[in-house]
Amino acid sequence: MAEVGMIAVDTNILVYAQRYEMPQNQVAFDLMNQLSEGSERWAIPWPCCYEFLGVATNRRAWGDSVSTTGQAWRQLEAWTASPSCRLIGETAGFMDTLSEIVNGLNVRGPKIHDAKIAAICLANGVDFLLTSDRDFAMFPQLVTRNPFVG
Repeated sequence: MAEVGMIAVDTNILVYAQRYEMPQNQVAFDLMNQLSEGSERWAIPWPCCYEFLGVATNRRAWGDSVSTTGQAWRQLEAWTASPSCRLIGETAGFMDTLSEIVNGLNVRGPKIHDAKIAAICLANGVDFLLTSDRDFAMFPQLVTRNPFVG
C-alpha cells in the first residue's frame, strides 16, 4: 500500500548536498539536513541511490576530488538512517504505472530512467519530487519542486 504525504529526493539534490564545490551545495545541504533531522516523511527512490553512488564516485566528473566508494556509501547511509526516511522502489502495481507513463507519453531512450523514477514516486504516493532536473516536466502526473528556484 502506498504511503501518503511524502516528499521524494532526486539524485541531483543528493549530489549537490555532498559536493561542496557545487554552487547549489549550501541550499541542498541545508535541505537534506532539514529532511534528515525533521519528522516529515521523505523518501529516496532506489534508482537515485544507485545513481548517486555512480556520480559521486565518477573520477571523470570530479577528477582528484572524487569521492571514494566508502565516502559516498557513508553519506547515503547517513541520509537513510533518518527515522523519517524511506527507500522506495517498485510496488505490486508498478508495471501498470510505468506502462501508463512510458506508453502514454511514448518515452524512450535515456528518458526511461526518469520515467522509472516518476513511476516509483507515483506508485508510492509521493506528493512531490524535489529536483532541479527539468526533464521530469514531461511527466505531468508527477509534481516536482525545484528548491533552487524561488
